[in-house]
Amino acid sequence: MDKKALEFLEKYVNTASPTGFESPGQEMWLDYLKPHVDEYFTDNFGSAVGVINPEAEYKVVIEAHADEISWFIHYISDDGFLYVRRNGGSDHMIAPSKRVNIQGEKGVVKGVFGWPAIHTRKSKEQYPKVDNIFIDCGCTSKEEVEKLGIHVGSVVTFEDEFMELNDRYYVGRALDNRVGGFMIAEVARRLKENGDELPFGLYVANAVQEEIGTRGAEMLVERIKPDVAIVTDVCHDTQTPLINKKTEGDLSAGKGPVLSYAPAVQNNLLKLIIDTANKNKIPFQRLAASRFTGTDTDAFAYGNGGVVAALISLPLRYMHTTVEMVHKKDVEQVIDLIYHAVKSIKNNQDFRYIK
Repeated sequence: MDKKALEFLEKYVNTASPTGFESPGQEMWLDYLKPHVDEYFTDNFGSAVGVINPEAEYKVVIEAHADEISWFIHYISDDGFLYVRRNGGSDHMIAPSKRVNIQGEKGVVKGVFGWPAIHTRKSKEQYPKVDNIFIDCGCTSKEEVEKLGIHVGSVVTFEDEFMELNDRYYVGRALDNRVGGFMIAEVARRLKENGDELPFGLYVANAVQEEIGTRGAEMLVERIKPDVAIVTDVCHDTQTPLINKKTEGDLSAGKGPVLSYAPAVQNNLLKLIIDTANKNKIPFQRLAASRFTGTDTDAFAYGNGGVVAALISLPLRYMHTTVEMVHKKDVEQVIDLIYHAVKSIKNNQDFRYIK
């Protein structure tokens, strides 16, 4: 990865873009993408799309989601403590002792998720739950909190930032799925820099609100009305302690992109991607996703009368924590696979099973 791309990835991951409040990250992502596309558009809720060959009738989407998990301030106590509700799949078990950024009306306010010291916890059953974790922002009254610009509905993200680990992994808050937005932008950049001409319209889409149920993708599929969609998201690396491979599958960071089998994954498109991987000597892994993929793939597959859709995933450790980890090599290989898969699609290609 070149220096410019790495600098963008770091800055992009570090920019808070919680569900429903994705605009800071989306603006940054669009600025990076614009030189590599012909035009772009955004929608009412903040999804952003760059388009190559916008006049073409046949439309192919490559898509990721932009939002990260977070918390909403739900209740402010008289003595100045803040209680929260989830915004997406936020994990209450990791919250205590974490530093946070509270997005207040007057700007970012620092705080911490407090927790009683081990010396003072009398009950072994006292453990973090959504209804007992709390944020301390150094105030002693509700009025003092409100003077800082904090109110019910203020959104909260963890403070942790991007780093590299052992020259092998990228680590950070919100790699799920800011790294996906990075990878599809890199595909567009590569197409531009290599002078590749596509016979169809390519829509490079970064959707909002995936973490609460693929809502941004649902809006995009209605607006774009694509023929084909290749979605990228993260999946679980299952090699760490406490994970059962019999239930979660045998997937490893560093061994390549993961291709999913599920009703929402169109088998002929999946075959094209597998053939592309084999032809270009890109290693890949397989995942049985069963009834649904749990990603924006589902929204595309079942929208617009049924879109030919597939999912290319990036193995990730410690999902929905502040230390999400992805392997550098996998990131490059996902970019390679999407790039070559896009180039393998023919104009007006008919993926139907029965013709």
